[in-house]
Amino acid sequence: MAGRFEFSIKNMVESHQEYVGKLRTANPDWVGEVVEALGEVTVVVSRDTIIAVCTFMKREQGFDLLADLCGADRGPEEDPRFEVNYHLFSTVHHDRIRLKVLLSEDDVKVGSVTGVWRTADWHERETFDMFGVVFEGHPDLRRILMPSDFDGYALRKDFPLRGYEPYSMN
Repeated sequence: MAGRFEFSIKNMVESHQEYVGKLRTANPDWVGEVVEALGEVTVVVSRDTIIAVCTFMKREQGFDLLADLCGADRGPEEDPRFEVNYHLFSTVHHDRIRLKVLLSEDDVKVGSVTGVWRTADWHERETFDMFGVVFEGHPDLRRILMPSDFDGYALRKDFPLRGYEPYSMN
């Protein structure tokens, strides 16, 4: 059983490396670090190229579904502190790949991919609401989970566990 699993992971990584190679061929500046772990490949791209990379992955590589877009706070001591992860899936060839954009605490802005996948709308709003990442060009960037007058971003690692002050929903 372990032999089949190892073969399967090896094939997945090899097919993902083909997509990375095609990204590099299209534009060498698009691909930063490439991380392979547990049969998955993560490609780190710059904030300036994320829209172009997503458009290429959808139109040229068949990644027609944005399965998820989420933020992460690596901690106030890290630089860059924030990351935005784009989990892409192809309903054509059933492959997955992850794109990652790293953002510093001083400048938590990245372009919106709502023009590539409409489903990014709510994913980007949630990431904005929880982490404070601003998606430039988003058609309706406002809180989606927390009340509109909520102070701060609840999933940042420096957010106090009990909030900044007593908050009432009344």
